[in-house]
Amino acid sequence: MTRDVPAHIETYVEVLGEDLAIEFFLQFGGSEVYFSKSPRNAMMVGLTGREKAVMLSEYVGPGHVRVPIPKQWIASVLLERGHSKADIARTLHADQTTVRRWLAKAPDKNQLSLFDT
Repeated sequence: MTRDVPAHIETYVEVLGEDLAIEFFLQFGGSEVYFSKSPRNAMMVGLTGREKAVMLSEYVGPGHVRVPIPKQWIASVLLERGHSKADIARTLHADQTTVRRWLAKAPDKNQLSLFDT
């Protein structure tokens, strides 16, 4: 991962990897998911696999957890992968203007910093 991952989703990305974390957020983001040491959520286990579902439960902790929807982060990842802003807007069910605004706020990784040594 070359980009900064926001702290509130870092655990998900660390356990699942970037690609699977994006799928997880798109499928479960905004909803409450029950995490347990022996996961029975067929949808979650179907997506992540049993091993990663258990690992995620250990990191997040047992119980009901509201999964975040990190749309700005997903938009920046998809843009870096070459997706168009229109495609990103469709994927995230967001207005294209909103996607443009999110991406304009993102730091330009190609811009040299005057403070780096």
